[in-house]
Amino acid sequence: MAILEIKDLHVSIGDKEILKGVNLKTGPGEVHAIMGPNGSGKSTLAYTLLAHPKYQVTKGDILLNGESILGLTADQRAKKGLFLAFQYPTEVSGVGFSHFLRTAYNSLSKAMDGDDREVFITVREFQKYLKENIAKVGLREEFLSRYLNEGFSGGEKKRAEVLQMAVLKPKISILDEPDSGLDIDAVQSVAQAISKVSTKDATVIIITHYARILNFLDKLDFVHVFAQGKVLQTGDASLAQKLEAEGYEWALEKEVQ
Repeated sequence: MAILEIKDLHVSIGDKEILKGVNLKTGPGEVHAIMGPNGSGKSTLAYTLLAHPKYQVTKGDILLNGESILGLTADQRAKKGLFLAFQYPTEVSGVGFSHFLRTAYNSLSKAMDGDDREVFITVREFQKYLKENIAKVGLREEFLSRYLNEGFSGGEKKRAEVLQMAVLKPKISILDEPDSGLDIDAVQSVAQAISKVSTKDATVIIITHYARILNFLDKLDFVHVFAQGKVLQTGDASLAQKLEAEGYEWALEKEVQ
């Protein structure tokens, strides 16, 4: 079980400060939504959590189970159990989707002491495991033989990211705008896939502008209003509906951590 805690986090790009004192704590089995207008720093937070070199932490800390991970690289944080689903997944020609997943899975299996993931000896065993999970996210088995994200539609790319989450079993999953660019049917499919692969021991953080994807989730524990580089307000699922109906302006006037 993992607890992620972000404490007074300040982050800059060059001389420009983007995050201005983010405080957030998540526990196992919780589903969090971070909602806010464009340019508020939501994606900056996501990339900072996974150690993107473009973003410089100038103050504060990121703790996983009480230990700082600021000194860890992106791959080291992944091996600690953090996972980021990208807003714009990259097409990687020449890298088979199935091979990519197996390589990542084996790397994490070796790194995570005490983890409950199964060790697959043969390719056939892993393929069986993949097929069990691909059904959960609504992709066809033929996708496993294609190159990573190449020729995938927007919805297929987002479900492929959720498939990675299902296969790799991260402790903390950060999904950066999984509804971006999708029609309503695709949004519903992605939300249902997220719910199917979520577990009682792992945490899911969904970053989004709109409440529509949240409406399709099986559960939503906390909603955070994110603007001006920090969390201004936190509430339950009803807060997302209020934001959808009334916009963000009222919340921006209440700088409540």
